[in-house]
Amino acid sequence: MSEIREFLRANGLPERDLHDLPDSAKRFADGAQYRVEIPSTEGPACLAAVLAEAERLDVRVHRVSQGSGVFMQTDAELDEMARTAAAARIEVSLFARPNAAWGLSATARAHAGFAAAAHGQEQVVANLEDCVRAAEHGFRSVLIADIGVLELFGAARAADLLPPDMQAKVSVMLPAANPAAARVLERLGASTINLPTDLTLPQIAAIRAAVDVPLDVYVEAPDNVGGFVRLHEIPELIRVAAPVYVKFGLRNAPDVYPAGSHLEATTVALSRERVRRARLGMELLARSGYEPQTSELGAPGLAVPVAATAPA
Repeated sequence: MSEIREFLRANGLPERDLHDLPDSAKRFADGAQYRVEIPSTEGPACLAAVLAEAERLDVRVHRVSQGSGVFMQTDAELDEMARTAAAARIEVSLFARPNAAWGLSATARAHAGFAAAAHGQEQVVANLEDCVRAAEHGFRSVLIADIGVLELFGAARAADLLPPDMQAKVSVMLPAANPAAARVLERLGASTINLPTDLTLPQIAAIRAAVDVPLDVYVEAPDNVGGFVRLHEIPELIRVAAPVYVKFGLRNAPDVYPAGSHLEATTVALSRERVRRARLGMELLARSGYEPQTSELGAPGLAVPVAATAPA
């Protein structure tokens, strides 16, 4: 066992989970330790609801993410989301879909861990098409859940198929459950890494020691990825995992993917409640006495949409 631990150290990895929970000295480009993310923002109406509730509750939301996929939005909807987010100076990360669970895969229905994989080369093509289409409409961040698509994403940027400032946000469905796995994703070009929802603080601290990119961590997770409510860990999470996106999902909420107008009342209500959860989290952080630095809106490193370039 000691030889293995020495081997890990020699390869720049922690030899064990970091139970001493060291402070992270790493930061976002602007020096901040944390940012706030609201997931499952499914289209223009949900984005408007998030922004309105954030203003009402005085919550600084830096990033929203979407789960249904770029191809589930019309051109007009994409343009509206890009304009709204650019004006608000927040990042929007759209999911590159479809994945195995949305196609004909029987394995995806029997094994949840396979559900997010790009099932066959045609889904790889579709995922990359979603990335390109998002970029054409001004977005600069996409969610990726397949390791092959992530590798090709970097190659597509190098080949000028995607803008050089396009970011790849790795989905929670592509699990980086240990420092070695997280380092692989970073080397493949991940801009931020969404961690599995059941990692302990010592496990998260070990991953932070191994990679420099921001980590995305659910402090309340949807039921289909664990359903954990970890708001009281926010102060320690920020301290050991910085730079970190504190991500507010919802337990006891329906799985709405793929969303659409038939579910709009539900998705808008869920979006508002996620912002309320963020208010609870920020109040808890204030009561803790710990005062970590957060980012301003539009801060360096945020993939804020730019003016759309898609044809009318």
